[in-house]
Amino acid sequence: MTKSSKEKERLSIDVQPDEHRLIKMYAAHHGVSIRVYVLESVRKRLSEDEEVKQLSAMTTYAGTVLKELWDNDKDAAYDNL
Repeated sequence: MTKSSKEKERLSIDVQPDEHRLIKMYAAHHGVSIRVYVLESVRKRLSEDEEVKQLSAMTTYAGTVLKELWDNDKDAAYDNL
């Protein structure tokens, strides 16, 4: 039996008391529950990581293309400037 997309998974983590207080303080400062604050923080981090991954892929590809364009005898004269 497969889970439907509406079902959720439970995630439990153990944190140090001082970390819990800090998370609770930041959540209160933002006017949200600890649950909402942690989920938003994790989602933000995941999206940033995905963005970095995409940027890295783009620059790697661009680097390959530019290397092919610049790596020729005609442009070799600029290497000594």
